[in-house]
Amino acid sequence: MTMVICRTPYRISFFGGGSDYPAWYRIHGGQVLATAINKYCYITCRYLPPFFEHYIRIVYSRIENARHYSEIKHPAVRETLRFLNFERGLEIHHDGDLPARSGMGSSSSFTVGLLHALYALSGKMPDTMRLAQEAIHVEQNLIQEVVGSQDQVSAALGGFNRIRFQADDSISVEPMTLRAERRDELNDRLMLMYTGIKRTASDVAKSYTATLAARETLVGRLSEMVDEAVSILHGEASIDEFGRLLHEAWMLKRSLSNLVSSCELDEFYDTARAHGAIGGKILGAGGGGFILLFAPPGAHKGIRRALNQFIEVPFKFEPSGSRIIFFEPQREDFASLEKARKVGAVQCFKELDGLCPAWEEAQTP
Repeated sequence: MTMVICRTPYRISFFGGGSDYPAWYRIHGGQVLATAINKYCYITCRYLPPFFEHYIRIVYSRIENARHYSEIKHPAVRETLRFLNFERGLEIHHDGDLPARSGMGSSSSFTVGLLHALYALSGKMPDTMRLAQEAIHVEQNLIQEVVGSQDQVSAALGGFNRIRFQADDSISVEPMTLRAERRDELNDRLMLMYTGIKRTASDVAKSYTATLAARETLVGRLSEMVDEAVSILHGEASIDEFGRLLHEAWMLKRSLSNLVSSCELDEFYDTARAHGAIGGKILGAGGGGFILLFAPPGAHKGIRRALNQFIEVPFKFEPSGSRIIFFEPQREDFASLEKARKVGAVQCFKELDGLCPAWEEAQTP
């Protein structure tokens, strides 16, 4: 049976978050500055041999066995299979380097990776922007989650990019052409810390996306910061200016809704600042998950000591997007047997309900 393993990166978004929601960019346009990182979502797919009572098996934080995709509870799996009209028997396994619901774009990495793996399983190889746009469609229109459009692009294309969103729903990606020294200078000042607080991004986003139009000045300023950040990275100014801009962006973003931050998160951030961090932000919609800090390398040790109850995750920027890292072509094709099972031409599975009467009679003295 054909087997595929797809590896899709998670992302860090620096500036412009909020302007990537359709409710905003379809009127004003939007842009973000974001990078994929070397932490990944892995999706393993194979056609399920027709020797099982179920047709679909999905293994993630729980295990689901189903006879049709419409029975599946995992919304991204169910709607992706519906979108592709995928009727073959299927087994899907998910593994992630980072926890879900933590602000790293994990749900979009999952959707992009699943689409990519299923296309590969079917012998197709769509371009990366198509993967991103189809993942956006699945999440926003089919699942109807309140999510932006940047995570899917970073997951599909990878790299460190300025991503622009136009009113007509078109998306353009401009790779950041940085000197290696400048890129390393930035990467060396970033600390990724896990608060341990899980939250559902769409629940937090709902608290402010409905009022984005009324916050035109604030969201517009968040979008403008992308231009300023790009100028800092390409210019001769101290890299610390990037950290100060992050701090300004975070103070603006936390004013979007009382669910974006909390007393616990504010205390975390204030402690980091007191020990040398220049700036930072909660990743994703907010509410918990991962916090990104910007600090001079010499301050990292003190920050770790002050926040030693939290987990630091070392990372590097990732140039590649979603990739098929394993592909084993099919040895046997059970498509005809699957079809025969579905139309009842092959006997269905059943429990043994007793011994053969003739055999029992032969055993009687």
